[in-house]
Amino acid sequence: MTPTAKPVLVLFDVDETLVHTGGSGARSWKAAFDKLYGVPADIGAHTSAGETDPEVARATFKGVLDRDPSDDELMALYAAYLLALADDIVNSPGYKVLPGAEQTLVHLGQAGVMLGIVSGAMEGAARTKLIPANLNRFFLFGAYGSDSADRAELTGLAIAKATRMHPHLAPSQVFVVGDTPRDIEAAHAEGAVSVGVASGHFSVDDLAAARPDHVLASLSERFPGL
Repeated sequence: MTPTAKPVLVLFDVDETLVHTGGSGARSWKAAFDKLYGVPADIGAHTSAGETDPEVARATFKGVLDRDPSDDELMALYAAYLLALADDIVNSPGYKVLPGAEQTLVHLGQAGVMLGIVSGAMEGAARTKLIPANLNRFFLFGAYGSDSADRAELTGLAIAKATRMHPHLAPSQVFVVGDTPRDIEAAHAEGAVSVGVASGHFSVDDLAAARPDHVLASLSERFPGL
């Protein structure tokens, strides 16, 4: 078997890959809908794991209010959500850093690997979710659900951003780490190396069915290429 080459860039998802927020995101969407429309919306009833924040907002809005939101309504909803999240996340009783996450980031950085975020969350939300764990300090840049509602496209945007710092970067030198089949599919769509981590709602077997290049039970395992 040919050894896996060390990556030049590793892009990490946030929710259920690096941290578990203890339901902070869902509570914050609920609070935002309640504040603006008097309806305590449950995003879990209208969305599935791995969807981007714009997808979550639109699907939940339509499911709860039975119509599509206007652009102005979405902007107001996003603002209310981010404010609610900033208040909720610091006191979320179930918040935790997932096993091996910080150690993996440290080891990759020490190995000279560039680190970025690729998250379906809006930039403000993704960064807020990392604050209690103090993990923002590891990441040079990122691409987010606020850049594109399409996970494959935002993965491509992250790679394009990285080429501004590393002009000769090839997609095959990029590892994309996530806990859902959507993360794996997005990596494949952009020609990157996919690393599935069974730290969220999907098991090792579930992720293996999406045919990742690598699959880990958790980030406590040796990272591919290190």
